Amino acid sequence: MRRRLFLALPAATALAACTVTDRGGGTDDPRPPSPPPTTSAPPAPRPRTVRHPTVLAVKIDNVRPARPHTGLREAAVVHVEQVESGLTRLAAVYLGSRLPQAVGPVRSARETDLELLRQYGKPVLAFSGAQGKLLPLIDKAEVYPRSPSEAPNAYYRSSARPIPHNLYLRPARLDPAPDREAEPADLGLRFGAAPPGGRAAAEHTVRYPAARYGFTWSAARGQWRVSMDGVRSNLTPATVVVQYGVVRDSRFKDRWGNVSPYTETVGRGRTLVLRDGKAYEGRWSRESAEEATVHTDRDGEPLPFAEGQVWVLHVAAR
Repeated sequence: MRRRLFLALPAATALAACTVTDRGGGTDDPRPPSPPPTTSAPPAPRPRTVRHPTVLAVKIDNVRPARPHTGLREAAVVHVEQVESGLTRLAAVYLGSRLPQAVGPVRSARETDLELLRQYGKPVLAFSGAQGKLLPLIDKAEVYPRSPSEAPNAYYRSSARPIPHNLYLRPARLDPAPDREAEPADLGLRFGAAPPGGRAAAEHTVRYPAARYGFTWSAARGQWRVSMDGVRSNLTPATVVVQYGVVRDSRFKDRWGNVSPYTETVGRGRTLVLRDGKAYEGRWSRESAEEATVHTDRDGEPLPFAEGQVWVLHVAAR
């Protein structure tokens, strides 16, 4: 038996997101203001349907000076996407019933985010800013953007790190999103028992041009231990998805003139799902931006995820 995770987007929510013209980012504050204790225990494994009041997506810095991150363990889904110079940035997706006290460091948005996040309905998007020509597209996109200039009480700068790696979000202080009719939205997350087959996989490495992610299986914890550029973190997802697709140049550049990569998240491609110490090869498909991404095995059967946090790494197919 499998379960689908649904999201109810209500008429009013206590969340909003930030959109700043400070095109910068933030760094993970090693000493945020009294963040709430986090736990690594995954949700109860019994299949069920879950409804949440809203979705919050936060763009998070992921260069070495930005680590360790704050509030990332509470995310339901963590997307890893390629940015300029072969580096990566994170898009952490939070459900309204599980929000950390602080999240960061917060950084700027990319064109990839607009199509990627559309599958979550109309989420609140928190980010430090964006390339000037991209801002009008963000304003028209199916997201609720807010910036530190628009919601100054929701952000703070930490003195423990230098700019631009020191901007943090307090989710509870975000302004409400505009009223809208509550309609359940399928988040595309399928949880259930491990499918048959798969091959033993105690560890797996995902490489970007200038970044490296390592995942090591912990049978004792039933989770994957994450390392970034060879340094172990305290992050422990239950499922890791490596989604191979098209990564091409976008229409935009960063402040130094580097062309921003654009990752296509609508289409089809090869997928690798890591769960329960095994690797399952298959295919992913997403017919339109409004639809969720579907992962299936080689026979076309659904590939359910293990209960707990999900990481999706968007990688250029070779």
